[in-house]
Amino acid sequence: MNKQMQYLVEGITKDIIAYLIEDNGCDLPTALKEFYNSETFTKLSDEATGLYIESSSYVYDILKGELLYGRL
Repeated sequence: MNKQMQYLVEGITKDIIAYLIEDNGCDLPTALKEFYNSETFTKLSDEATGLYIESSSYVYDILKGELLYGRL
């Protein structure tokens, strides 16, 4: 992962963690665990998917779907 991609992934991750805490009322460790263990995070970290260039809210919508249905 190059530095620019890493910067974008970290920014999206920060936003999504905040969304999880705000929307679900969970604490920071739970939000971190939920996101970092998700298939969405795996796809976000994969340069081939290009997901890291999308908006935080778009990636969060994907995560919400995954959490709701148990898969992407």
